[in-house]
Amino acid sequence: MSSKKHPSASNTYETERLILRPMSREDKDFVFELYNRPKFIQHIGNRNVNSIEDAENYILNRFAPQIERLGFGNYLLVTKEGNEKVGAVGIFEREGLDIVDIGYSLLEEFEGKGYAFEAAQKVKSIGMDDFGLTKISAIISKDNISSQKLIEKLGLRFKKHVTLPGETEELNYYETE
Repeated sequence: MSSKKHPSASNTYETERLILRPMSREDKDFVFELYNRPKFIQHIGNRNVNSIEDAENYILNRFAPQIERLGFGNYLLVTKEGNEKVGAVGIFEREGLDIVDIGYSLLEEFEGKGYAFEAAQKVKSIGMDDFGLTKISAIISKDNISSQKLIEKLGLRFKKHVTLPGETEELNYYETE
């Protein structure tokens, strides 16, 4: 994975309506809530975040090391108007994938407002323009039609079906052209 430059891992980014900042231990309550929503578990999976402490450990052991190593990772989405935590977006290294994977999730009450696309578009440009990534992938449940449409709108194209190590569900795999 080439990287043109390595901007600060603590970079905060903005879109028209959102602030994207690296997920930190202070976000443990939000991660606990988001990761235990039925839709998150259905479409993304059960990450076994069963307590606030589990959420904090997930942030410290999964998110923080990648951001420190690569400079990018998982970002909290906060609305500029109202300062509400609405979701998360990121580019992740995933076991079983050769190309980093873009992912996002929102609390249901903030879906349908275009936040996921706005944030995913920003993160895609951060990865490609700031970090010199040449390709980004996405994996999506076959039944998550709205997410498939969002990824295609971002310019990723369906390539094949994949099953990640240790998983049983066959997922749709998308990649930038």
